[in-house]
Amino acid sequence: MPSDASGFDLGLLSPVTAGHEGPVSDDAVLAALVAAEAALVEAYGAVGGLDDVPDRGAVLAEARALGAAPMDARELALAGVAGGNPVIPLVKRLRAVAGPAVRPWVHRGATSQDILDTALMIVAKDAVGTVLGRLDVAIDALGRFAREHRDEVAAARTLTQHAVPTTVGLRAATWQRGLRRARARLADARDALPAQLGGAGGTLASFVQILGAERAARLPAAYADATGLAAPDAPWHTTRWPVTELGDALVQTLDALGVLAADVATLSRTEIGELAEGTGGGSSAMPQKQNPARSVLIRSAGMRAPHLGATLHTAAALAVDERPDGAWHAEWPALRELLRLAVGASAHAADLAEGLRADATAVARNLAATRGLIVSERLSIVLGPILGAEKVAEIVRAAGLGADLGLLVHGALEAADATVPEGLDDLLDPAAYTGLAARLVDADPAAAAPDPSRAPAGPLDPAAEAPGPYDPFDDGSRLPEPRETKRGFDPFDELFGDAPRAGEDRP
Repeated sequence: MPSDASGFDLGLLSPVTAGHEGPVSDDAVLAALVAAEAALVEAYGAVGGLDDVPDRGAVLAEARALGAAPMDARELALAGVAGGNPVIPLVKRLRAVAGPAVRPWVHRGATSQDILDTALMIVAKDAVGTVLGRLDVAIDALGRFAREHRDEVAAARTLTQHAVPTTVGLRAATWQRGLRRARARLADARDALPAQLGGAGGTLASFVQILGAERAARLPAAYADATGLAAPDAPWHTTRWPVTELGDALVQTLDALGVLAADVATLSRTEIGELAEGTGGGSSAMPQKQNPARSVLIRSAGMRAPHLGATLHTAAALAVDERPDGAWHAEWPALRELLRLAVGASAHAADLAEGLRADATAVARNLAATRGLIVSERLSIVLGPILGAEKVAEIVRAAGLGADLGLLVHGALEAADATVPEGLDDLLDPAAYTGLAARLVDADPAAAAPDPSRAPAGPLDPAAEAPGPYDPFDDGSRLPEPRETKRGFDPFDELFGDAPRAGEDRP
């Protein structure tokens, strides 16, 4: 006998989603299934299929009332085992409780896949709307944080080690860009979610028989309109792009959230301490700890998401005939879990971004940890032509062993009877080597979009062919001419003259 596990997953083992399951719960799916059935009746009315029915008004009114009929999701789940999906027992239940006028029109001409696919798209659209709203909160909060810390110089890290100076603001702006890109893709996927209507074999033959060819051809669009979904260009029974494209957008969203969470978790380590969540999680045994709980939960979602996306693609690739034998069924829980993770993780990300704090003292302490060597790349570029690459390497090596970098550079320049245009203090100042960090924080994403009203320069216009000054925000259609490098000096050459080491990070 089936066990009574109506409370099987309450989120005890999925804290990232606990309390956020509402949009994708079994009750939400059941409500969408009923809505999909009611919408089919509405669609019949929209194409004139009810025009000859004496009680047309009663049919539509009773269809709208189907959502109020008492339903038991657990009962339908168990009853759906025999047929392989819950629509079969649902239709039986709806016809039992429907009014007499609408009863003959419930599920008329449809197949289980029409209703189930459409219902999942309804659920997905609602859930994604929730995610998009929470992403907006996180994006706005990260933008404020980036502007607030626009000029706060920090150590950039590559392959876990100090590299060159960056800013706290640019790091946040980078997270924001990732989320903004994911949000745009997710919104596009949501807006493209189509209704499903094809009948038993995807030919709409049943609807042609009921309505005639012309009305049947208009029925899918009318059905989509009644459900609030996009009109399908054809039945997509075994063409599962609506599922995989949505799944890909959800995975990308959770990827972007995962990057934010991973950086916050790393930078909030006790020995780094540059960032902290607004409210830290506690420990059952160590009261001094303030765990980055939200980051931890978001990361857990990011780790789970790609495998669920892979399940959707596997199912899509193995969809056979006019209705998949198992691949279709494998999609349902994978898609729902992806939606569930996105709903939960985006909620935690909104809270994380709004409460995020930076510790300026820790940022400055870590920046100074290498005693100025964080500007070594700049020293190589500026001093190489003056002192030679070997001398620069010698200075860096000595400073790495504990000597004062400023004194070493000053002494070398004095011995060479040379100066640097920037001045020695500027040359050694990490804040003077953050490149376009401030500009990248300030950049308006909309500014990068091409202006359709601006005509391109003609092919005979000399200005159209001449490369202008390098613009890092150019779209890449024009590249600056290569700058001539002084012979004998390579600013990106190995500083110490030996062969590259395994795993070494080069500029």
